[in-house]
Amino acid sequence: MNLLLNEYFVLFLIICIGFIIGNIKIKGISLDISAIIFVALLFGHFGISISNVTGKIGLVLFIYTIGIQAGPGFFDSFKDQGKKLAILAFIVILSASLLTLLSSLIFGIETPVAIGLLSGALTSTPGLAAAIETTKSPLVSIGYGIAYPFGVIGVILFVKLYPKIFKINIKASEDDYITKTQSCYEEITTQNYIVENEKVIDKTIGELRIRGITNAVISRVLHEGTPITPEPDTVLRKGDLIKAVGTIEALRRIKLLIGNETEADIPLDRNHEVQSVLVTNKEVVGKHLGEYNLRGNYHATITRIRRSGIDLTPNPELKIQMGDKVMVACSKENMKQVITLFGNNDTKLSDTDFFPVAAGIVLGVLLGRLSISFGNAFSFNLGITGGILIVAILLGRVGKTGKILWTMSGSANQLMRQLGLMLFLANVGTSAGATLVETFREYGIQLFLIGAIITIVPMLAATLISQLVFKINFLSILGAVTGSMTSSPGLAAADSMTDTNAPSVAYATVYPIAMVLLIVCIQVLGLL
Repeated sequence: MNLLLNEYFVLFLIICIGFIIGNIKIKGISLDISAIIFVALLFGHFGISISNVTGKIGLVLFIYTIGIQAGPGFFDSFKDQGKKLAILAFIVILSASLLTLLSSLIFGIETPVAIGLLSGALTSTPGLAAAIETTKSPLVSIGYGIAYPFGVIGVILFVKLYPKIFKINIKASEDDYITKTQSCYEEITTQNYIVENEKVIDKTIGELRIRGITNAVISRVLHEGTPITPEPDTVLRKGDLIKAVGTIEALRRIKLLIGNETEADIPLDRNHEVQSVLVTNKEVVGKHLGEYNLRGNYHATITRIRRSGIDLTPNPELKIQMGDKVMVACSKENMKQVITLFGNNDTKLSDTDFFPVAAGIVLGVLLGRLSISFGNAFSFNLGITGGILIVAILLGRVGKTGKILWTMSGSANQLMRQLGLMLFLANVGTSAGATLVETFREYGIQLFLIGAIITIVPMLAATLISQLVFKINFLSILGAVTGSMTSSPGLAAADSMTDTNAPSVAYATVYPIAMVLLIVCIQVLGLL
């Protein structure tokens, strides 16, 4: 039994049991990593605890990795459907606040307890801090303690059960999200053409400014049966064959400029090769493709760049990112130099320099401590979670500052995120489990049920409105709902249901809005 007094033993015991239970499926439903919190609740009930420091470390790692991953797509997502997601957050927070006010009036609940129920039902630690500051009453913690356990568990159960109850096709939502993401980028393809247009015959590729006019790339030329690596001074002769790479529209322009399509094949020159080169050299990350003048320096042609499963048309203004796959066509000798330039080292892609992580978290904590005041009425700060999330989103968007690379590989991000989440869930669960039974005995079931209603009803209303009125992708809805509820465990449950980053991006989009709005609503309720 002495082993149960050893915190790190208990921590990993909870994680092990949680994983075992999480992998059990009942009618297709499983708790996945979220099962850890239920195991932790049981351990907490029997007086076993995990320190708050462990939980805080886990939380900051989890939130930071979410922000870093969501950063590159955050602003695009906000432009695309940000207004709808913001409305969803308003529905959750305002309906929860209204239910709190009505409960207080109907059942005669003291204002501090009611506000505590609101912050606990929405699992908001910044909200709790704002409530204590506004009311100056210890009763806030009582309301928070009653509502918080179901606030944590209820969001997870909602995320897991709603798709089953309403027969939501998660795979279809995943495919729809991928399709819409890829639709932002036109498909890149290849086609061969015969040089027939009299206006281009006997002119060089450089003179014709083919890339500038058509936005396509000529990757190969066949002249009198001999394949040629194209250069700016390569002359196009009548009857030559060219291989062009580009979007459908770009290839249409090539056809108008050069001549008709052909199914004839253009073989590779013996000294010429085409290779996909992986970007792993930190020195080139964040720089524009045009800065390296690959055509002039290495006689190399970039035909396409593959990023996160999407093919991009290369252009001089395109910024290179870690993990990009650059399709290069050039001589075998020059290919060695191009490979050296970009890195092409799989092992480096999995390496993670922890300094940017630590520095980003430090900046996030500092931002979260800044307090913004609106006269004498009320003030708020972002808190640790909000500050770290916002900093991580911005750093993920920037990607690189000098020699510091803020982004990390997908596998490294996933490992760090899961580690942080496990530490966080173990701490939160044991803390809530320690007082769960006593709280019920002392304050009865009524306050618990009111807290449960404040948790469930806003999520249900926002989800139905998002589906029926706004037609938002269901995975994005889950991310936005958990973000509106400021529920990291809820996001973990949603995140485990898909391989896409749809929930994380939506969560990161609405979380700052929901957090600020909740603090404002709490302070307004306190004044009432």
